[in-house]
Amino acid sequence: MLKVKPAFKLSALALLCSPAAVAVANTSLAWQPDPAGASQAAHGGVGLIQTPTARMAPDGDVTLNYTDNEEYRLWSVSIQLFPWMEATARYTDVRTRLYSDSPGFSNDQTYKDKGLDVKFRLWQEGQYLPQVAVGLRDFGGTGLFESEFVTLSKQFGAVDFHLGMGWGYLGAAGNIKNPFCELRDSFCQRDSGFSGQGGKIEYKKFFRGPASVFGGVSYQTPWQPLVLKLEYDGNNYVQDFAGALQQDSRWNLGATYKWRDFTFDLNYQRGNTLGFGMHYAFNMHTASQIKIKPEKIAVPEDRATISPNVNFSTLTRNLFYNAGLLPKGIQMSEHEFIVHGVPIGYRDDEEATERAGRAIAAQLPETVKTIRIVEHSANMAMLEKVIDVDAFVEAVNANKLEATIRDTYVRQQPEPDSIAKVPLNDDRGFSTGLETFWIQSFGNPEYFYMYQGGVYLAGGYRFNNQFSVMGNLRLTLLENFDKFNFKVDALESNLPRVRTYVREYVTRSKFGMDNVFGHWQKEIAPSIFAQAYAGYLETMYGGVGGEILYRPVDSPFAVGFDLNYVRQRSYENDFGFFDYKTLTGHVNIYWQPSFLPDTRLTFNIGQFLAKDKGVNVDFAKRFDSGMIVGAYAAVTNVSSADYGEGSFTKGFYLSIPFDLFSVRPSKGRGQIPWIPIGRDGGQPLNRPVRLVDLTESRNTFFD
Repeated sequence: MLKVKPAFKLSALALLCSPAAVAVANTSLAWQPDPAGASQAAHGGVGLIQTPTARMAPDGDVTLNYTDNEEYRLWSVSIQLFPWMEATARYTDVRTRLYSDSPGFSNDQTYKDKGLDVKFRLWQEGQYLPQVAVGLRDFGGTGLFESEFVTLSKQFGAVDFHLGMGWGYLGAAGNIKNPFCELRDSFCQRDSGFSGQGGKIEYKKFFRGPASVFGGVSYQTPWQPLVLKLEYDGNNYVQDFAGALQQDSRWNLGATYKWRDFTFDLNYQRGNTLGFGMHYAFNMHTASQIKIKPEKIAVPEDRATISPNVNFSTLTRNLFYNAGLLPKGIQMSEHEFIVHGVPIGYRDDEEATERAGRAIAAQLPETVKTIRIVEHSANMAMLEKVIDVDAFVEAVNANKLEATIRDTYVRQQPEPDSIAKVPLNDDRGFSTGLETFWIQSFGNPEYFYMYQGGVYLAGGYRFNNQFSVMGNLRLTLLENFDKFNFKVDALESNLPRVRTYVREYVTRSKFGMDNVFGHWQKEIAPSIFAQAYAGYLETMYGGVGGEILYRPVDSPFAVGFDLNYVRQRSYENDFGFFDYKTLTGHVNIYWQPSFLPDTRLTFNIGQFLAKDKGVNVDFAKRFDSGMIVGAYAAVTNVSSADYGEGSFTKGFYLSIPFDLFSVRPSKGRGQIPWIPIGRDGGQPLNRPVRLVDLTESRNTFFD
């Protein structure tokens, strides 16, 4: 199910291969190829028509694909996560088969299949040596197009040559002996079908069975938008899921035409089939939005000209409107200026600090040498920025060529004096809020696309900075969930039904209570945060719980622990409960490794809602625009047979800053997750508040 919600409700398949196992080499820094026809293939991912190539899209590219070749329609998303790694998620509509034999279950919908692909660049093209890549196609699903391949690409002028070897679907023609047969006889055979309930990585099949050579060329015509392609296919299509497809020729012809961010392709496959495709690409590094910002406040080079009488009314107005900082308290002495505030405007930390520093320094007498900005989040002091005023004034006036704004301040744990010197009142009182939601579900038996949209009505009362009561009501305004023919699947399960009643919960009423709970929070020691909560915690569970998190400022590492005793809520009314109770909790480890820039790994180790024990691993990759792509998987002591369809819990998400849609600077995020199959194993409690989200400003990754 896909759900768009704010980032503070973010919940997190670690990707399969470590970059340590991927050798990336550039044989010549002076020579760089400009490959012709590095466009998307029919199944998604850079390739010719049916076959992949060693080429990669530009780092950070996302391409949305639709292709059609008579028996199959394919929707896919291909993401260039790293310069050396491409990932593709795909839905395939098999026109020749129905979803099921029961019209009452799936109407007349045709069969839909999910697939995941990944490709790694092992060697970057040089002046004399080709580019080399290895990949897996449809490695985590039912395996209809399951393949492994190694491919080479080399460019000569306007022509790009490609040669590869494939196994599985790509190697079905068996036009060459599998070279791994020389190592072991078991490599000569490849089992058909899939194990368990599907969704497992069938690594025992990798590089086994018949093999085929495939390849081709792409030619960049003198007319820049047009690229021509010729491909030799390694598949014989005899055992296709759509049926035995007639193949009059192993040669496929194609052409691609690029217009702005769109690419259109037309091809002729198997000597008898016309195919076409449409693709839209954007880059997550360069994605941006034109901003309307106030001009930065000028700071006099000679601070002796500044009046010793600070106009605090002007200062606080400039902090709010120009720097996006809502002041909570100010204290100034002869040598030091301290301001406590809540950052609300600028996502970029350096720009926010510069604007706040300018607003303050423009009115400070020359005796003040230090500015301390204490940033608050969730009514707690999270971060202190200490600015060297003299160095800052030199930097903003460009008096030194090598001076930068970032060199003029440090980020640190708020010092006790910075807090004690500025008296602050508790933020008590009522609060209300309104936000929209949109739930999407793809691949359902009844209809491929189903949706539900509406608003969350939020409200609460804060008694002081530590304790509050809050809640969310959900109002559905638009949906087609009434087309669900069944609420819970008929599959037998050895696990408690902790999540598979989800359809009952989302269709019970157009107006319902998501959560209502009491909440306590505090920084109990430097860099150690604690919280406790009790009530209706999420749509399906209520109970009590608590969490502790250790998170130093700007540390790549944080660790915490949560423990919760919960009971399953009734889907028949908002206030009742079923009998099922459980204790769930995890050790939570958050790590931003230096060898993987702009990434965060999260490990949640413990007991899940169905009382299964294991670990959920989350991988998140951040791009320059602030967009984040993530994937997660939960591996527990539940067997794939007991888990059911999908074999284990896994999912993907895209986190998008609101700043990319606004002409004015803003903070906050929305999330679009994709969960291929949702079962009962490896399911965490959706805690209403997570300390890692509350403390995000201490080491901004999602902020």
